[in-house]
Amino acid sequence: MATGRTDPQRRERILAATLDHIAEEGVAGVSHRKIALRADVPLGSMTYHFAGIDDLLREAFTRFADEIVAVFERHLADVGTPERAREAVTDLIHALSAGSRRDLVLTHELYALAARRDEYRELTHAWMARSRDLLERHFDADTARQLDALIEGLVLHRSLDTAPQSRELTRAAVRRMTSG
Repeated sequence: MATGRTDPQRRERILAATLDHIAEEGVAGVSHRKIALRADVPLGSMTYHFAGIDDLLREAFTRFADEIVAVFERHLADVGTPERAREAVTDLIHALSAGSRRDLVLTHELYALAARRDEYRELTHAWMARSRDLLERHFDADTARQLDALIEGLVLHRSLDTAPQSRELTRAAVRRMTSG
């Protein structure tokens, strides 16, 4: 177990351990003791760094949302034409759906928590707003909102389907939604 006064990465390890724990056991299994053990930190570090479990969950899920928004940014940066923007969205859908099971589980754990508790709904709302802002660089606001929902739905279906839809079918769906 990490000891000593100087451990600049302690807080980061706690957040990473929280996300790993949620991905394996769900939000319901989160406790200070379990996360401290997983992060290899003293139990007292939990209350030193976080006001409580909700504070820990909000910060961990905020970090996760930041990671997903970064994926959006990488795919949607330097997209010059509407056709290239459509292709970037298709790439984004396929990249996210081919991503880790961990990310899929974390996304749905957050959505389930947000469906139950308003303070987490605010977190998902902020995440969606950031995704839409990136999409609005290339599409009007209404299209960006619908496209964001399409991305979420197609990622979910492609991730869970035993025979995910083809890239061409994804491309056609994006084209239909964005061609006005």
